[in-house]
Amino acid sequence: MKVSILQFPGTNCEYDTQHAFKELGAETEIIWHKSETIPADTNLLVVAGGFSYGDYLRSGAIARFSPVMKAVIAYAKNGGKVLGICNGFQVLTEAGLLPGALKRNENLHFISKHHHLKVINNDNVFLEKLENNSVVNIPIAHHDGNYFIDSDGLQELESNNQILLKYTDANGEIRNPNGSVESIAGVCNKDKNVFGLMPHPERAMELILGSDDGVAMLQGFLK
Repeated sequence: MKVSILQFPGTNCEYDTQHAFKELGAETEIIWHKSETIPADTNLLVVAGGFSYGDYLRSGAIARFSPVMKAVIAYAKNGGKVLGICNGFQVLTEAGLLPGALKRNENLHFISKHHHLKVINNDNVFLEKLENNSVVNIPIAHHDGNYFIDSDGLQELESNNQILLKYTDANGEIRNPNGSVESIAGVCNKDKNVFGLMPHPERAMELILGSDDGVAMLQGFLK
């Protein structure tokens, strides 16, 4: 299993992501944003979290035009599996690989804490190790995590089982930390090969860090 991880100026989660997948037994490689190709043996491409280009303009808006993104788009359109975490989710929406957009948090504050999530749809490689309606505890750390999509887009997400995760409390009841439409924390594309979420499963790999619920999330990609 080969996991390639993108690195932009300002990315700060690429090494956490690399550590997480190494712990799961995967081979990893970090790819600098000026690369114009993705390694041919890549089984999963991860767009890691952080603050690409300092989050100027909009989060992910400049990274979308990095040289590597042409290869990312081609890789995704050819069926390659892509995971965007936090800023990576923002980059993928800016690139048009995922529906919707990420806005400033409703309370205008940066949020950094553990938060519970409910699994909404597990009929995909990402969450197949988890049961629908199960609840996990995963860190969030974002200023622009307020997921927005219009009513037609939301209906399409629901019809195609593209809503992956929602923010809840420990009992699975909705608890929305940032104003996201329908408390959405993560979505996928129609073909279910491109995934994005604001929470950080790579930071929930060991109980000593507060939770190891990220293990089951990322294990789905390991075949």
